[in-house]
Amino acid sequence: MRLSAYLKGGIVTLNQEDLKGEYGRWKNGPYAKTCARFPERKEAFKGSSGIEVKPLYTPLDIEQIDYLSDLGFPGEYPYARGVQPTMYRGRFWTMRQYAGFATAEESNRRYKYLLEQGQTGLSVAFDLPTQIGYDSDHELSAGEVGKVGVAIDSLADMETLFDGIPLDKVSTSMTINAPASMLLAMYIAVAEKQGVSAEKLNGTIQNDILKEYAARGTYIFPPKPSMRLITNIFEYCSTAVPKWNTISISGYHIREAGATAVQEVAFTLADGIAYVKAAVDAGLDVDDFGPRLSFFFNAHNDLLEEVAKFRAARRLWARIMRDRFGAKDPKSMQLRFHTQTAGCTLTAQQPDNNIVRVTLQALAAVLGGTQSLHTNSRDEALALPSQDSVRIALRTQQIIAYESGVADTIDPLAGSYYIEALTDEIERAAADYIRRIDEIGGAPAAIERGFIQAEIEESAYCYQMEIESGDRTIVGLNDFQIEEARPSGLLKVDPAVGDLQCRKLAQLRAERDNAAVEASLAALMQAAQGSDNLMPFILGAVRAYATLGEMCGVLRGVFGEYKPTVAY
Repeated sequence: MRLSAYLKGGIVTLNQEDLKGEYGRWKNGPYAKTCARFPERKEAFKGSSGIEVKPLYTPLDIEQIDYLSDLGFPGEYPYARGVQPTMYRGRFWTMRQYAGFATAEESNRRYKYLLEQGQTGLSVAFDLPTQIGYDSDHELSAGEVGKVGVAIDSLADMETLFDGIPLDKVSTSMTINAPASMLLAMYIAVAEKQGVSAEKLNGTIQNDILKEYAARGTYIFPPKPSMRLITNIFEYCSTAVPKWNTISISGYHIREAGATAVQEVAFTLADGIAYVKAAVDAGLDVDDFGPRLSFFFNAHNDLLEEVAKFRAARRLWARIMRDRFGAKDPKSMQLRFHTQTAGCTLTAQQPDNNIVRVTLQALAAVLGGTQSLHTNSRDEALALPSQDSVRIALRTQQIIAYESGVADTIDPLAGSYYIEALTDEIERAAADYIRRIDEIGGAPAAIERGFIQAEIEESAYCYQMEIESGDRTIVGLNDFQIEEARPSGLLKVDPAVGDLQCRKLAQLRAERDNAAVEASLAALMQAAQGSDNLMPFILGAVRAYATLGEMCGVLRGVFGEYKPTVAY
């Protein structure tokens, strides 16, 4: 049964042929005459993915949509309308503010402040040395310690980071990839010291290495051992940490690198396919780990395109999991996702304008059915956000939740001719990209060949050329400019943080049981040379207070390091 059949007796009163005739009359008559007198603003209206935006959408644009099979009801396949039957009528999305800078002590204070302001989940940003598996006293860490996130060298730092924060009461997301297994092990060990069992922990590790090769660059190990670490986490957590989301398959950084909305969906889900395939090939049942997969998307400026993007991604993933991988558990088919507003859209010029941008982006995420949300701060194009800016960003979410009314009904834009047509078109275009990636041999092969990187770079180039030519207006950047005073009140990380971390490391190495550390690292090396699940060995090393750099050093010795060999 087609959608039009459900609408008969409502707003659809003409049969399709009569409607086509009336549409032609309007377009060639009143519309054409008005355009002749008052030309439209652009020669062509297009979204970020090059999809033409027509002047008007009617039932003709959605006549091929079958309501039950293409839309359905919230909480039911194909989940286009949301993954929970009640969505935000039950509870709001988790309000997270991505935070972490300088030392664990300073970040701990920021977390407690955010929780006091009504934040409902934590999201940890790690500094660059932590992300690439080096201790703060490594020569390559010089000048980077604590700059873009918090420095975590060992379990001791993780204990400080979550001091006074009961881990059975909060949900924690950690944006960490190559060393994700080690940071998860530290979190588990901190919970143990609080008397909280791993079975009670809620949260997410990003753990998405493929997008690091394609778009971001904080990788350590080659693809094969990296995929082993990921599937080891899937297997371990399926029984030991059953409430934990073992991966956040990330389109966010793909979009930040310059991808379009369609490419963000396509490349993210192609990576998801690769992870599911790797786990199944390793002997895991798809329904044992499928329910704990999660995703991470960007919310960009084109509000309606973004809403359609989220809906299309949900529907396409449900079909992939059911039809390609034979998932039986409905939770395995549900694309649950965190959203962050688009950092790449923030301008250093007129930074208060960023509050408006973030509001529109956050609204798109909510209208699209996100499960959790981070709103960027107005000053993040200039520095790490100040405390006042973070509070405004959080208040943006709270105003949308409590004052706008958009969370009072489920999927409020469903049935819009434009939204449904655009959802359909984004799904079709993303599925076509996935087909092309499959023909190459899957996401890892497409990354090795440079296909995904080249597609992103071409889109980024086109977007930048539109800005530089003036075809795309960025308020305050290439139009509506003003004379501005030098920004003040920006957060600055004290360069002494690096020296402090080095002193803390020296003290740790002097006070810990170094014989136990050496034994745990030797056991980790032996396990890495074989085929055992590495999580228990990593957890053993963490409990002995081995450092992140020491553990990654052992694995570097066994696995080697990834060296990109991209050919365009």
